[in-house]
This record gives sequence, C-alpha cells and structure tokens, in this order.
Amino acid sequence: MTTNFRRGNAILIVSNGYAEDLIGAALARELVRAGRGPVLALPLVGEGRAYVGAAEVQGPPLSLPSGGFPFGSVANLRADLRAGLLTVSLRQWAAARRLGTQAGPVIVVGDTYALLVGTLAARAQPVPPGARLALTHLQPLVSVHYARGMSWGAHLRELNALGANLFMPWEVALAQQARRVYTRDQPSAAHLARCGVNAVYRGSFAMDILPPPERDLSPLLDRRPLLALLPGQRGDAAFSLPIMLEAAAALPELQSAVAFAQPLSALPPLPGWTVEAVDDATLWLSRGPVRVLVVRGAFAAVVRRAALALGTAGTAAEQAAGLGVPVIGFPTPGPQYVAGFARRQGRLLGRALTVVAPDAGAVAQAVRHLLTRPRLFAAAARDGQDRMGAPGALAAVAAELDRV
Repeated sequence: MTTNFRRGNAILIVSNGYAEDLIGAALARELVRAGRGPVLALPLVGEGRAYVGAAEVQGPPLSLPSGGFPFGSVANLRADLRAGLLTVSLRQWAAARRLGTQAGPVIVVGDTYALLVGTLAARAQPVPPGARLALTHLQPLVSVHYARGMSWGAHLRELNALGANLFMPWEVALAQQARRVYTRDQPSAAHLARCGVNAVYRGSFAMDILPPPERDLSPLLDRRPLLALLPGQRGDAAFSLPIMLEAAAALPELQSAVAFAQPLSALPPLPGWTVEAVDDATLWLSRGPVRVLVVRGAFAAVVRRAALALGTAGTAAEQAAGLGVPVIGFPTPGPQYVAGFARRQGRLLGRALTVVAPDAGAVAQAVRHLLTRPRLFAAAARDGQDRMGAPGALAAVAAELDRV
C-alpha cells in the first residue's frame, strides 16, 4: 500500500490479535484527538478491520484458522502453517523494517512475538549509543497472576502456554530496549521494573475498549436478572452455545441474552430451538416456554445489564468480570477456550471466574450456587473488579508518548 506521510511524522502501531487490534485502534483515535498522526497500523493476525477509520492499515494480512492461537494445539499449528503462517510472517517482517524507516514512534500492542516485530521496526531507525529504542509496548496479555500458585510440574503440563503464563527472559530482554512498557496490572509492572524494564501500570486496556451500551434492550427484556451468554467470537461458539442454552433453559428465574459477535446467519445448529427473526441484528430462540434473546453488535448493552455471565471467551469474559459480573466458564475443544486457557483465566480472575465441566447441568448448578450465596457472589464481583482494574490506560499512553 502506498503511503503519503513524511519520514518521522507517522506513528506505527503493531498488533497481533482481535482484542489487540481493538486496543490499537482505540489508541490510534486517542492519538489523533491529541493532535498526533498520521497513524499507521500493521496487524499481524487478520485483516485489521478494527482500524478502519482510525489508522491506515499496512502490510500483508494473515488470516489464521486458529484465530491467533497457533500453539493452543497441534491441530491449530498444523492448520496455521497450511494457511501461510511462515511465508506471510516473513513478508510482515519486511514490511515492519520498511515502515520503521519511514515512521517515528513504534507502539506494540500484544505478546512477545508482536514485540519482536515492533523491535525490528524500531531498529530500522537511527538510535544514539546507549539510548532506548523509539518503542512503546502495551502488554495486555501476560500477568503475574497467571503463574501464581503454579508448581513447575504445572508449568510443564502447560508448556504450550509457558510464554503466556510468564514473562520469559527473551521478552524481558526485548522490553528492556523499549522506552516504556505498559502492563495490564500493577503487580506485573512491579515485576518487570525489578527486571530493569521501564514498566508502569496506568489502567485496564480491556476496560478502555468496552464501549457504552450500543442500543437500548429494555423493550426486549423483562424485570428478571439478566444472564449474559458470551460464547466468544471464534469457533468455540459452535460447541459452547448449545450448552449455554441448555443451562439457560434450566434457569427460568433468569432472563437470558446471547451477545453474538458474528452475523446471526453464522449461528451454529441449535436442535430443538425455534428461531424468530426480529431484524438483521436481533432474534429470539424459543423452546417451549423458554425464550432467549440473541443480539449482534450489542455486547456492551448485554454485559452492562447482566447480573451473571456464561463465558467461553477471552476479553469479553474479562470485561464482564471487570464490571463486577461473575462468570461461569467451561472448556471447549477450541480453538481458544481449551482447558488450559480456562485454567489460566481462572488464575487471572480469581473468584470472579468459576470453571466447571462442559455440561449444562453443571453450569446451571454453578449459577444457582452463586445466586444463593450473597457473600460468595460479592467476593466474585470484587475479585473481577480488582483484578481487571479501571479504564484510563490508553489516554495515559497518548499523553505520555513523547515524555518518556
């Protein structure tokens, strides 16, 4: 793609994942509001649609069958390799080097791999001896909470997620070259600072990208507490949504609503449920006296109204917890919310997440267990808010970019 910016004027954002793109796009809008720009985006996974209207997308797109989780399983890795993981990645590295020579500050949103690509871009610029790179890293993934209470035996059982559970030596070495690293929580910032990284915590990236309610659902809902069904935006939904619906059918004291991320035509087969379309973004699922609302593009409207949530999602479940909404999760065959991922999210969120077997009866029982124990419910709500933190990180990054 041809660019029209002058050398050193642009800010380059490198991100690698769906949530990371959302964070990068929100940061791009903050930078533009602050009078900075233009902003370029190099998304490493997917087409970077979140950046539309916020930044100019660069580089070859890489769509992965795993949705960005190649090491979640052998099957994920094999499918991603067939989809061009290596060849397109090499082209993206070349694009990063080229863009680095043309841009000014480089901002990375993502994991160690994204930091490596961002470092390639920043190293393409002249660096005075002894100076840090013109590189800022937003690390919304790794937290010291992931490793708390884990034995080395547990780490060995989760070798495929080792770099997600711990700040690995190679990530720390890269982070030491950055002007500043922003972490997802204060304990992680303190840990990296002890390792010689200029790390700070300014707030929650995930809560920064949670918008106000997209629509008013009041005309569609009654006065019962709302149970939010969050099956995720990846292939996990085909497995998890039928289980969630079965659990919802066993909980008539609650009104249930599905926040669906894809077009409603992409709903998985739901035997026994009757579909009643309302519009392109709304439908009802019915089975006997049970009715479940399904809405697309209204996640915030659902989760901000919810009392409890069923979640087989990453950021969506964590945002719910951050609002004080306890979450019940269960492992799926993948690609994302496998058993290891569910365990990791449980270590992050504490009592805010209850992980049960992938069985509708177990899910419904866990919901009632929380609803009938006010102290446990309050502790779960408090853990979610404490572990996720308050918004404000992205505004701080935009304000501090030139002050480090």
